[in-house]
Amino acid sequence: MKNATKKPIGYHPTARRKKTKTTAPAVKRLRTMDASAQRQFGNTERPTEISTRFPTSDAFLKTCFMPLLKGNDITPKQSQRRIAKTERDFYKSLSQLAEHYEIQPMRTKHFGYPYNIRLALMDVQKKLKAKTENWAGIQLIDKESNTCFTVEERCNTGATLFYIPVVPLYRLLRQKTNRKAGCLLLSVCSYLYRNAGIPYYRIEDSYLYWNYEMLTDWLEQDAEMEDYFLCKKELQRAELIGDLMGQKISDPRNLQFFEQRLKGFNPKDQFDKACFALAKEVFTLYSQYPDESIFRNAHHNNAIDPETMAEDGYNDYNEENVVTMDKYISFFAESEGVLYDNLVSMINNEFNEYAEAQEPIIFKTFDGNSLLNKSLDFENNLFKLLNELCRLLN
Repeated sequence: MKNATKKPIGYHPTARRKKTKTTAPAVKRLRTMDASAQRQFGNTERPTEISTRFPTSDAFLKTCFMPLLKGNDITPKQSQRRIAKTERDFYKSLSQLAEHYEIQPMRTKHFGYPYNIRLALMDVQKKLKAKTENWAGIQLIDKESNTCFTVEERCNTGATLFYIPVVPLYRLLRQKTNRKAGCLLLSVCSYLYRNAGIPYYRIEDSYLYWNYEMLTDWLEQDAEMEDYFLCKKELQRAELIGDLMGQKISDPRNLQFFEQRLKGFNPKDQFDKACFALAKEVFTLYSQYPDESIFRNAHHNNAIDPETMAEDGYNDYNEENVVTMDKYISFFAESEGVLYDNLVSMINNEFNEYAEAQEPIIFKTFDGNSLLNKSLDFENNLFKLLNELCRLLN
């Protein structure tokens, strides 16, 4: 993973547990010259041209070949009545999907079954991938004897640590020049903690709390380590300022004064303007989604249905197989110093044990029913704002 503000960590969300070496690109081979094209010394006659017995055209190059059907694709081994129903359900679902995503599907009805369905599936997959930010996959399923599309959408967090530092915010609030900008960011952090549900590292059930505690234990056991006193000083600062800022961030009055602070803010420099722009976007998000949590579409092991886990070969559904979101989204102390380097190293070692990261996921089934306003717009906007907040505080 990489920090949204600073350092990369050796973590890849799509990697498998067993790592393999990167394959080298294929080497282009030199094409040998055709015998008839080579220079014929001592013979000025052109070689006899070889032609087909009957005249031909380039129709071969213009031919549209049907896609190969895989073993698990729809097969024509069905009754005519069943085929007719499958096609009817398919195109009805395709019409709903196309309207929802505002795409124009390829005309395939004139192709024979099952190639018409296979072609349409390939076409819509290509168009969704190009159009939809969160597109992750599409399937054709049988739901209650009806054939319909289901689309998976997933937030791509980019293997990033969304760690929001509070020590820089503490210092900002103590400066005269940018104190009002600090108050704006304080309201932003209050929304993120109180409403969006982002963990705070001084709360005992948070992931980073136990990481800081572990670092404290290691430090006490090795008083002769290099940079011992510096690390101890940074730990004390992380605890003292963390507790103080925890009280401020959790104060509901920061949300009550959020709009008032925006209206009364007059930017003085580029930093003030950046803080003001961010705070306005966060306030808009707060107004649109006042009670939504960043974890609202997070699913255990990225599986909405436990049966899916069993099909994928997971015998123990309760086993944690992914890096959960609360581990890479959190408030923390600061992104510099010896303590930070040790913290990142420890987190990096743990995250490398997992195959992927937990991310917000939704499924949309196009079976004629309402989609109930399923969307990842909230998550998309929030992750972008978290990136900008981390950048400003560093």
